[in-house]
Amino acid sequence: MKNNKITLSDGAGGKLSHNLIKKVFLSTLSNPLLNKLDDSAIIHSLPSNCCLAFTTDSYIVKPIFFPGGDIGKLSICGTINDLSVMGAKPLYISLSVIIEEGFEIEELKKIVTSIAEISKKAKVKIVCGDTKVAEKNAVDKIFITTSGIGIVDKKLNISGNNAKPGDVVIVSGTIADHGIAVLNARQKLGLKGNLISDTAPLNNLVEKILYKNDIHVMRDPTRGGLATTLNEIAEQSNVGIELVEAKIPIQKAVKTACDILGLDPLYVANEGKLVITAAPKDAKKILLAMKKHPLGKNSEIIGYITKKPKGVFLKTKIGGKRVIQMLEGEQLSRIC
Repeated sequence: MKNNKITLSDGAGGKLSHNLIKKVFLSTLSNPLLNKLDDSAIIHSLPSNCCLAFTTDSYIVKPIFFPGGDIGKLSICGTINDLSVMGAKPLYISLSVIIEEGFEIEELKKIVTSIAEISKKAKVKIVCGDTKVAEKNAVDKIFITTSGIGIVDKKLNISGNNAKPGDVVIVSGTIADHGIAVLNARQKLGLKGNLISDTAPLNNLVEKILYKNDIHVMRDPTRGGLATTLNEIAEQSNVGIELVEAKIPIQKAVKTACDILGLDPLYVANEGKLVITAAPKDAKKILLAMKKHPLGKNSEIIGYITKKPKGVFLKTKIGGKRVIQMLEGEQLSRIC
């Protein structure tokens, strides 16, 4: 570290690298498994009635700090949520960070502190990791890759392949919050209203509804938004999905921003929302449980699964029907 900035020597594997890891990462993320600084974390216990769930993802976002979060919080929440929607209990996360030469140490500390806070809140441990420094302009400030391990009860069978005709479709809250918050901050649009990212760990919410309910599919609609996620479910399960536009929750400020910018909120990213398909007999019970949780207070039943026609369709507020297809590309870039 020189003049409170990251240097190439900080990533060279020598004493400076060791000092960076100890002073910035280890001092903030300390736990018995991580403190050993071994090449791998050894996990000794796995309940006999459980399977292992494993996921990995990479995060690039611009700006790296945005209303409601930052790239550190985003990376940990994203990994927790990928495990949670499979019915798994997230336990351990690895953290790999690529930092641009010249990056401010104070900004790095803020990101690591954010990671520590959200992992503590979600009761997961950062148990191993890696740090690399890339030359100036080779990386846009900082990239993060995380992998997560969790355990899932062998009795559970939650998958995108499991949606069944007659299932209800439930979303845990307002859509498009993350994407619009990031875009507003990135482009300095100055749009007013409650434009704050919904980035949050969903594991506690999932725990409240997972057992004693006939849940078939759970997904977190991140890149590509609600529309893309539902198209993936429809394709995997070979079903149709009919949505009711009037039932899809969206904040007024977010809807106004989308109208101004010419964006469809159905395709805008979320980072703290849950989509479920479940048997109709349990729909009201699931919805009630979700509404009692802070992250599910705006939950709604937004549609149902059909046998035919295949694909995703939207009953509009004016009584028409619109086909909701996957986009060829994306409306927004560098969101998560």
